[in-house]
Amino acid sequence: MASALGAQVAAVAPIGSDGRHYRSCSSLKGNNSRNKSWTGKLAWENKTLQPRHTKVFCMSVQQASKSKCKVAIKPLELENTKEPPLNLYKPKGPYTASIVSVERIVGPKAPGETCHIVIDHGGNVPYWEGQSYGVIPPGENPKKPGAPNTVRLYSIASTRYGDSFDGRTASLCVRRAVYYDPETGKEDPSKKGICSNFLCDSKPGDKIQITGPSGKIMLLPEDDPNATHIMIGTGTGVAPFRGYLRRMFMEDVPSFKFGGLAWLFLGVANTDSLLYDEEFTNYLQQYPENFRYDKALSREQKNKSGGKMYVQDRIEEYSDEIFKLLDDGAHIYFCGLKGMMLGIQDTLKRVAEQRGESWDQKLSQLKKNKQWHVEVY
Repeated sequence: MASALGAQVAAVAPIGSDGRHYRSCSSLKGNNSRNKSWTGKLAWENKTLQPRHTKVFCMSVQQASKSKCKVAIKPLELENTKEPPLNLYKPKGPYTASIVSVERIVGPKAPGETCHIVIDHGGNVPYWEGQSYGVIPPGENPKKPGAPNTVRLYSIASTRYGDSFDGRTASLCVRRAVYYDPETGKEDPSKKGICSNFLCDSKPGDKIQITGPSGKIMLLPEDDPNATHIMIGTGTGVAPFRGYLRRMFMEDVPSFKFGGLAWLFLGVANTDSLLYDEEFTNYLQQYPENFRYDKALSREQKNKSGGKMYVQDRIEEYSDEIFKLLDDGAHIYFCGLKGMMLGIQDTLKRVAEQRGESWDQKLSQLKKNKQWHVEVY
C-alpha cells in the first residue's frame, strides 16, 4: 500500500515524494507562526521532516495506541463560530492559494490514481468538516472560448485545522479522471478530466484558485457528542469522513469530546485502492468501543451470493444493527459516485420490506429528523 498518511497518528502532512515522513506535532508555538507559512519553516532531522518550534506528540502508532494521545490544535477561535462559513470566495472573485504537497495514496494495483493534495489557504478560507471547496483549473473553458474554466467541487478531506493542525491548510482527495477509447483501449488525453489532472499534476508552490467553502448537508452534528454516525462512502467519497474521524479521534478539541460510535463502510476495488487505511486502522486499535470499520473490496471479496462485494452488500450484512441504530437516532451519511445510491437504496428498501416496514416512510422520517445526509457527484 503506497499510502503512509496514517503511519504516524498525528502526522503534520502527507509523506513527501521522496518517501520521507513528517514527524507528528502538536501546534506551532509563538505568535509569529500564525503569520508565516509553515511550509517555509521545515528542517531535516534524521531523515524526518519537522516544522520548527513544535512540540512532538505520539512518535509512533504503537505509542499512540497505548496512550490515546491527541494532537493540540490552533487557533481555537475556529470553534467559536455558531454558523459554518459559506461562500466566502465566489467564482468571480476566487482566493489564490498554494499547493503544499501532492501525494499518490493508492498502491500499484489500484485501478486509476488517487492523490492527497494539501492546500495552503493561509487561514483565509476557513471551513467546517463536511464542506467543499471549489477549484477553478487554469485555462480557457473549451465550451465558452475566452471564459475561464468552470468551478469543480471537491469535498474537503481534513478538519478545519488542516493536516498541519494550525488552521492554515485544507486537504483534497482527488482521483485522476482519464478516458480510454473503448475501441483502441488507449488513453485519449483530449477527454481527460481538466481539474483532476491539474490537481494531481500540481507541484508544491503552484498557485490554485479556490472558491467556497460550500455545503451544509454533510456538516457533522456535534450537539450530542455521544451520537452514532454511520458513514458510507465509495472511493474518494471517503473525504469528508476522514475529516470527521480526525476530529473525533486525532485532535484534542476542547469543545468536542467524542464518546459515541463512528462506523465507516468503505467501498473500493481492491486492497491497493484503500484510502487512508492506516489512519482508520489506527483508530480501530485505539478506540475499539467507539469506531468500527468495514471494507467492501469488489475485486477481492465475494458477497453472500458469490458476486462481487459492494458497499451495499456490507450494509445488508449488518442491516438489523443499522436499522436499530437509525431507530435510536443515528445519523447516516453517503458520499461518492451518484450511481452508488441506487444499489444502496434498493438494498435498504428490500431490508425494510423484510422487516415489515415501509422504506418510503422510514426515509421520510429520517430526512425529517435530519438523520439522512447525502452528497454524491
